[in-house]
Formats: sequence, structure tokens, C-alpha cells
Amino acid sequence: MSQVVLITGATSGMGELTANTLAKSGYIVYAGTRNENIEESSIENIRNIYLDVTKTGSIKNAVDQIIENEGKIDVLVNNAGYGLLATIEDGTDEEMFNQFDVNVFGLIKMTREVLPYMRKANAGVIINISSFLGKMGLPLLAHYNASKYAVEGIVDSLRFETSPFNIRVHSIQSGLFGTNFVKKGLVANEVTTSENSPYKELVSHFVPIIGKAINEGPNPQPIANAVKNIIEDENSDISIPVGAEAETFVPLRKELSDIDFEQKIKETFAI
Repeated sequence: MSQVVLITGATSGMGELTANTLAKSGYIVYAGTRNENIEESSIENIRNIYLDVTKTGSIKNAVDQIIENEGKIDVLVNNAGYGLLATIEDGTDEEMFNQFDVNVFGLIKMTREVLPYMRKANAGVIINISSFLGKMGLPLLAHYNASKYAVEGIVDSLRFETSPFNIRVHSIQSGLFGTNFVKKGLVANEVTTSENSPYKELVSHFVPIIGKAINEGPNPQPIANAVKNIIEDENSDISIPVGAEAETFVPLRKELSDIDFEQKIKETFAI
């Protein structure tokens, strides 16, 4: 019997590519989308399903539907997320809440909903799509950084709770890949990016660096491959850095002192 995978934020970018990769490998994939007008997928084994991680009712309905159809959820991939570009000084209450509502609270609620079924089955895999920015900071991305640090903390704690029930929990610490993240997954604070901002010099220097790295970045297929490898390898590492930035900076963060690592970041990005 095919394994059943639920992926949040699965109709674009890394999520869509991961859904396609797993479906072609024989998995039954439920691809979460915030679009309530569900269209049938043209790819065999993919079932699009309405799922907004900021709405608890939507989460419950999606999981209930999958359980009714399949009787189980073997794998949860928490992929839905976006980034807020703002200084700490400028970020509004609404912006900071929304950042955590999707990247952290949505992930927790999604996990909470599937855990009883995995626990009863005494099996399951939960994979959280995190970032190398869950292990280091960059300017103008403090809210996003904080949300990904939180994801890493959730993984570290949840593994202790789920291990007695044979449920594995992992994170993929993604680098910068060529996706539509800048267009669809990045929200900019208007004050931070205004001509009158005291941070104007930092913004004009740093934002093009990040934008270019994403817009001209490599295909995110390695992320999809990493998800598949974690599912199929019971001995997978807890956290997997994927992509040039992740594979460079995550190990460095462990090797260098805090001061030396900060200096390395300043030199790398000319901050």
C-alpha cells in the first residue's frame, strides 16, 4: 500500500516540486493549497486539497478528509511559509504576528492535528522545511530568522515526545534556491524600504544581494530529493542542510565563536 504524504504550501516552489517528485515515486500526495477553488491535478497520485495553515478549521477539515479517504497519514511535510523583510524598529504588530502565524503557529497546529493518527499507527515522519537562517542571522530578516529558529527548536523538542511512538521528526535547512519566493513569498515593510528610511543604505546594499541569489539561484530539486531521502532512510540526520548557503554557513556556525562567525557574515555580505 502506497504511503500517504501531506504537504502544506504545495502548489508552488519547493512544495510543488516536492509533491511532483514524491508522486512520481509512487507516493499518494495531498498537496495543500490556500486556493479554495480546487482544481484536479494533472499528475497521477497528487490530490490537491484546500489547506490554510492560519485557519485551524481548515487544518482539521483537510486532515479529516485525508483520513476518511486513505485511513492514514504517513508523512507530513510542513512547507508553507514566507519571509518578512523589515527592521525590528519598523515591523508592525500585524506583520510580526503574521510571520509567526504561518511559519510557526501554522506548523505547530498542523503537526498537532496529524500526531494522534501517527501515534495510533506507531509510525510516521514529520519533515519541517526550515532554513539556514534558522541557525544564523541576517539584517532585515530578523522576524523570518526568529520564526526559523523557532522551527529548529520545535524539531529538537518534539523528537523527544514522538520517539516512543516511532515517529521521526526532521528539518531541512534550505539555502537560497531559484523559486518564486521573492514574488510570492517575501513581504516588505513599507517604512523599511522607503526613501526616507534611516536604513536606506543597508536596504539598497543588502536586498539586491538576496534578491539576486533567489532569482538566479539553482533549481530546488535538491530539497525535494532530501525530503524523499529522509522518508526512505530511517537513519537520516535530524537536520539536513541543503544548498550552498546552508552547506557553508551551518557547519561554520558550529566551528567558529560567535564573534568570529559574525565577522565572517560581515565579510561575506559586505555589511
